[in-house]
Amino acid sequence: MAPIPGSGLAKGLAVTLRTMTRRSVTAQYPDAQPELPPRTRGVIGLFEENCTVCMLCARECPDWCIYIDSHKETVPAAAPGGRERSRNVLDRFAIDFSLCMYCGICIEVCPFDALFWSPEFEYAETDIHELTHERDKLREWMWTVPEPPALDPRAEEPKEIAAARKAAEKAAAQAAAEAQAGQEGPQ
Repeated sequence: MAPIPGSGLAKGLAVTLRTMTRRSVTAQYPDAQPELPPRTRGVIGLFEENCTVCMLCARECPDWCIYIDSHKETVPAAAPGGRERSRNVLDRFAIDFSLCMYCGICIEVCPFDALFWSPEFEYAETDIHELTHERDKLREWMWTVPEPPALDPRAEEPKEIAAARKAAEKAAAQAAAEAQAGQEGPQ
């Protein structure tokens, strides 16, 4: 069946007329903050305590906008006769938001959950050099990161938690059996 000539034009004019009759809604942005979805990509926050300086985020960043400096520190043995360990200590963690394309690869590849999306978007600067945020500024953004969504109550229990619960139940049952045997033994 061939389309009726001019039907596209009629549909377009109908959309235009419908839009013209609606009242426009203007958001008064500086006075009223917008309601953002919970997974908004605003700025990246750093949870410094979780960072092990593995450098995965810097290596995987397609824009090379993450700068990390660290040094090795020797940790004494935890037990007598043990050996000393070395660990990386974070000296500098900076993200140049003038280069960042907000792809989120750095957050996805972080194996220790040290990077998070914050919905904050008001961090404009007059000088482009001030868009390189150091770790103290990135740590401040962490306070604006929303809580993760609640777990689905119908979801299957994670394997790790199930194994830990079963081990705890087995240990409790064994301790109860030993206590029962200890009470019956002296009689």
